[in-house]
Amino acid sequence: MFKFLKEKLKTWLSKSKKEIERKAEKEALKIEEESEELKKKEEKAKKLKKEIKEEKEKIKKEGEKETKEAEEIKEEKEKLEKAEEKIKEPEQKIGLFSKLKKFFAYQITESDFEKIFSELEVSLLENNVALEVIEKLKSELKTLLLNKEIKKSELEDEIKQALKKSLEEIILQPEDLIKKIKEYRKENKEPYKILFFGINGVGKTTTIAKFANLCLKNKLSCVLAASDTFRAASIEQLQVHADKLGIKMIKHTYGSDSSAVAFDAIKYAQQNNIDIVLIDTAGRMHTKTDLLRQMEKISRVTKPNLKVFVAEAIAGSDAIEQAKTFNDVIGIDGSILAKSDVDEKGGTIISINYITKKPILYLGTGQNYSDLELFDKEKFIERLGL
Repeated sequence: MFKFLKEKLKTWLSKSKKEIERKAEKEALKIEEESEELKKKEEKAKKLKKEIKEEKEKIKKEGEKETKEAEEIKEEKEKLEKAEEKIKEPEQKIGLFSKLKKFFAYQITESDFEKIFSELEVSLLENNVALEVIEKLKSELKTLLLNKEIKKSELEDEIKQALKKSLEEIILQPEDLIKKIKEYRKENKEPYKILFFGINGVGKTTTIAKFANLCLKNKLSCVLAASDTFRAASIEQLQVHADKLGIKMIKHTYGSDSSAVAFDAIKYAQQNNIDIVLIDTAGRMHTKTDLLRQMEKISRVTKPNLKVFVAEAIAGSDAIEQAKTFNDVIGIDGSILAKSDVDEKGGTIISINYITKKPILYLGTGQNYSDLELFDKEKFIERLGL
């Protein structure tokens, strides 16, 4: 009844037995191998134990040596402590001085500078200083002030002096034009020719009359060229000044070639040994192209020794833009600013000076012929309170 199952079990048991025996033999072999390995480890442990014992003996001897050295070090330390006591008082004084220095001194950081300059920038903009000039001033001041250690009591003065130094770098001091003309005339038979230009209404004609008066006072003869042949009554206006000053004026009819008028004035000066030719020009600025054509021609014909831009000091940004335009078109050798006596800001002077890279020659300071002042850089900076 269970024969088949019995055989199956018997076969399985037989196989299992053989498998267990095989595993047992394998395990016995493994144990034997581990026993040999253990034996080797024991031998190694004995050897290591012996080495440790020897090392301990060595350390013990070294320890005795170190104890002696430690005592020597202790003695040296005591000597050093005594020496430190002697220099302790001077060190404390130095530390106190350092603290006092920090208390009374200040170093301007990047954030400090930006805060300081932002306030200055607003003031400069409000006073007609061009952005190009402000950027230049910022660069100059940053170099002079950033990370510089300044006594707190001298902080305001240091900033003021830095601003003054920056302005001195930007503003140019003009030559004495009268002296220059006299030197020129000693060496040349040709008259000294000055071309005046600027937009209508800035006082250009009156400025020419003022300069003519200055020349006469310095024993320099003049002739006027009425080369503004476009603006109504411009010839008559210049003629009034010529009559008052008692000098010759060369004129043509309205609408005639302005270059021809200037040419005739130069010819008259050559024939009559006149020192200076003062050339008035039209002040139209409808388009830059018209201005360029007119100015290029009159400059080419007259070959002036000096090209002078005239503007109002109180015109602010308008005067600055005019200076840029004329400088691009004809090139400015120097400027004269009218109505400087009523200019409360001063930024136009700085800006035109910087933008044209040429000096302010004179300042108009009133309505009289004598009201023309040679520009003085140091005096101007002093008037700014620096």
